Amino acid sequence: MKINLETWLPKLVISPAFVLGFAFIYGFMVWNGVLSVTGSRMLPNYDEFVGLSQYQRLFEMDRWWVALKNLGIFSLLYVGGSMLIGMLLAIFLDQKVRGEGALRIVYLYPMALSFIVTGTAWKWILNPSLGLEKLMHDLGWSSFHFDWLVQSDLAIYCVVIAGVWQSAGFAMALFLAGLRGIDDSIIKAAQIDGASLPRIYWRILLPILRPVVFSTVLVLAHLSIKSFDLVMALTNGGPGYATDVPATFMYVMSFTRGQIGLGAASATMMLATVAAIVVPYLYSELRAKAHDR
Repeated sequence: MKINLETWLPKLVISPAFVLGFAFIYGFMVWNGVLSVTGSRMLPNYDEFVGLSQYQRLFEMDRWWVALKNLGIFSLLYVGGSMLIGMLLAIFLDQKVRGEGALRIVYLYPMALSFIVTGTAWKWILNPSLGLEKLMHDLGWSSFHFDWLVQSDLAIYCVVIAGVWQSAGFAMALFLAGLRGIDDSIIKAAQIDGASLPRIYWRILLPILRPVVFSTVLVLAHLSIKSFDLVMALTNGGPGYATDVPATFMYVMSFTRGQIGLGAASATMMLATVAAIVVPYLYSELRAKAHDR
């Protein structure tokens, strides 16, 4: 039996990485699911099977519902704000403005920072005694107040501000790449027909960018669900647990309060949420490719 080396060599090269990746990603997913149906506390305890009681405890906790509410607020405003600002910046740069290269670097620079750095920087900026409020007071505007960071009902919006600031440039890059991939003849034909520039973008170009829009929503929604480091650096889940999200809830329960089973249940719910976003997208993509064939 003759072995075709050219066919098998690439498979042999990538197989170790594939096996390790499969084991460390999907293996840990399964392990997390197993822990979520046990009574594990400080250490895993596979002998104490409790079924779905950890999930029942989870949804009976006010703190979990606060985390879900915050996730809804953050995800909606973070994804929507990043896409809106990113789209406007992309349309602005698409006009072939002078200094476009420098502006792209400025807009994309926040993406080069980690969420830890972003959270720390915005914590200083939004701190009433150190940042923006103090600056306005020093300039003589003594009536200016911006103390959202220390207010339980408004602190989550500080997380939104920091998140949008970092991710708007990423959305801009995707939209700009999509706009630059559209044939200029489409725009020229619309202009000959008397369409205004705003109408061209709204009625013609944005519908063409539908796949880019969907991909951007998918990526940003995925980032919002996994948001942990930004919240920890900016508010540490506070005041109290007013800015808790599922990721910080899972960390606190698993590693601070010694409730590994409960933390694993919350992590499983996060995984289910991500799957609810990713699986339909993958299904639609595979179905579209199969239809094209």
